[in-house]
Amino acid sequence: MVKQTIQVYARIKPTKKNTAVYSVNNEPQTSAALEFVVPKDMADGFVNNKRECFSFRFQKVFDQTTNQEEIFEHIAKPVADSVLAGYNGTIFAYGQTGSGKTFTITGGAERYSDRGIIPRTLSYLYEHFIQDSSTVYRTHISYLEIYNEMGYDLLDSRHEASRLEDLPKVIIMEDTDQNIHLRNLSLQQSANEEEALNLLFLGDTNRMIAETPMNQASTRSHCIFTVHLCRREPGSATLRRSKLHLVDLAGSDRVSKTGLNGQLLTEAKYINLSLHYLEQVIIALSERNRCHIPYRNSMLTSVLRDSLGGNCKTTMIATMAVDKRNLDESISTCRFAQRVAIIKNEAILNEELDPALLIARLKQEVQSLKEELTMLTGEERDEQLTMEEIKKLEESVKAFLDDPGPDVTLTLGPDMRKIQYCFCLLKTMILGNRSGNCSNHDIQQSPAAITGEKDTQEHHCTEEVNKLKELLEQRDNEISILVKILKKEKKKASDATTQLASISNVQKNVAKSDAGLSAVQLPQAENNEPTSTGPGGRAVQYMKRGAQLSVGKQEAFETFIKDHEDHHIIEDNKSLLKQRSTEARQLGEQLHDAKQKINEFKKQLEVRRRQRAASGVIANHKDIVEEVDPVEENLREHIEQEKKIYEISACHLKALRTEIEHLQLFLERAKVKLHKDFEKWWNEEASNAQKSKNEARGRTGAPCGTLPPSSHSTPGFETLITKPAWPNMMREEQVSDFTSSSELRALSKSSLSTSSIPLTGDRQADADILAFIRARQNLLSRAGALQK
Repeated sequence: MVKQTIQVYARIKPTKKNTAVYSVNNEPQTSAALEFVVPKDMADGFVNNKRECFSFRFQKVFDQTTNQEEIFEHIAKPVADSVLAGYNGTIFAYGQTGSGKTFTITGGAERYSDRGIIPRTLSYLYEHFIQDSSTVYRTHISYLEIYNEMGYDLLDSRHEASRLEDLPKVIIMEDTDQNIHLRNLSLQQSANEEEALNLLFLGDTNRMIAETPMNQASTRSHCIFTVHLCRREPGSATLRRSKLHLVDLAGSDRVSKTGLNGQLLTEAKYINLSLHYLEQVIIALSERNRCHIPYRNSMLTSVLRDSLGGNCKTTMIATMAVDKRNLDESISTCRFAQRVAIIKNEAILNEELDPALLIARLKQEVQSLKEELTMLTGEERDEQLTMEEIKKLEESVKAFLDDPGPDVTLTLGPDMRKIQYCFCLLKTMILGNRSGNCSNHDIQQSPAAITGEKDTQEHHCTEEVNKLKELLEQRDNEISILVKILKKEKKKASDATTQLASISNVQKNVAKSDAGLSAVQLPQAENNEPTSTGPGGRAVQYMKRGAQLSVGKQEAFETFIKDHEDHHIIEDNKSLLKQRSTEARQLGEQLHDAKQKINEFKKQLEVRRRQRAASGVIANHKDIVEEVDPVEENLREHIEQEKKIYEISACHLKALRTEIEHLQLFLERAKVKLHKDFEKWWNEEASNAQKSKNEARGRTGAPCGTLPPSSHSTPGFETLITKPAWPNMMREEQVSDFTSSSELRALSKSSLSTSSIPLTGDRQADADILAFIRARQNLLSRAGALQK
């Protein structure tokens, strides 16, 4: 138990206005002094007995030039150290509105150096957690707002979407030991400094802030930021729980000076009333013979009951504005601080037994008592020893025989089964080999071991039968799936046979149409075929090799890609993207393996700590200094190594992901550009083909796409054009309509002078028809040459 008075400090707000006459004396031998001088007003007359000098004592007075770092080092850091040691701590700021309370507690948002006590304390605590890796810490955070004597949870996610009246109210509840509990106040766990600061920023955005004549951003509520800390040392059965209250009180307002009205006036009434009740509690605590302390008058004093005269180390910061117009309020704040400095708190180290270890110890005690009771009552157990128990007994007997010490004992407990089994083992060892060493075969000949083996064999047989049943069911399912697939394939084969039959019918119709085409006179292709050296030459070359490459738009696009100027760059980027994706996949696997190793090492470390803690509880070695466990040190080293590997791999993976995203974006842009260039080229070639078609139509004088009178006698061509044998091929030909109709007809026009060639809609059939017409044309040309 530590008895000490509340530590009181004073801070003067920097100002550029006319300040009152004051002096600060921070002598190291005595406590600091702050003195105000109020000159007499001559208008009151020559006989004026008003007091001119007001002097107050503080632990330290921080003048206008003091920065936030000095405030933390002198005020908050000692309280944080006591909280880490297991004591409760409280820091609260008191003063009039606009005197710098919120700036001192929370800090300013403009510069990083303006951070207040709360963010600096959180940073200090988590740095200590990282340095003290041998101790396990758990932290939870709560943020309470008291607005108009109503409590609200600032960490409630419903603050933004709901009205203040619709939010659940925080209710104070008290148990039989007069301990305060707050219902509807959430405790948020924070594993690191970033999560704790995010909770602080979330709570600050939900606070009630309004503009008043004294302050542009005045907080209209009392706020209590609480850090709940739980500390446990490895190998110890005790826990240390402590909490740190960081309180930002709302500033008092003199309505006669500020001229508030409306909602601001209502808020000022509640603020002044709660501060009045706080002062009543301070006055009651400072009086020695006072038997009743009015904590229940307000919610603020009820929550801060431990901080005011209870189990806590409390520190107060009196903030003052030394402007001439605020001199009376500053003197009133100093008087309040002097009354607070009289109060004594009794801080107690908050230690308690770990519930998990206590439960384990109680279970072991219950088990040992049951065994003793069984031995005393003479009850015999019918259950056989398990294989794990038999192995442990064999190891215990072997260790007992190998240890040459005379004081070694064999601890078996009050279990007659274990005692009999150990005697059988010793007898087998002595009869089998006098030297004390026996083979595993001799040990297994004991009755208990034979029975255990039989049970084990039966268990294994049952497991094998179950596995075979599961395997049989799996094979049946696979067979049924294969049968379904086979039926589908048979159906596809029958459909393919039907389609082949239809194709043969189409070929027969084409053969019959040969008689109708025999009357067509074809000129020489070599003399009539136009040559193109302009922009349309590429399309003509593509049409010439259409019999080999197929005449679809997709094939034209693939040919265009190969001849494009960006083709090699795109292929290189694709290979690089594939390589980087493979590397990223490998790094991801490395990260997964490292994470699994870290978790495994942490589990082993936790199991080791529990074992040591349980052994310490059983042996009651509370006063013995714990030795460093080499196994734990080795596990920690492995964890640190894996963490370094994880961090390096994560950085590399992040860089690879950035590069992969850049490559994907580049390929997407190249793809868009390629499609635009192809569409442009395709439209140019289409227009050129249309021009050549119009020229050929003008030379022949016959319309395109009509049949001569001799071709009407050929059956089946009209049907083939409108209804092809393959419907899906018809859909593809609709997509590549330019290639399948316009190009081939243009080609046929360049070869024929009097008629056009009907097409079937099938690519292979169309190619065969054109090849037949070219061969027939060559024969006719040769026959004409011979006749000449």
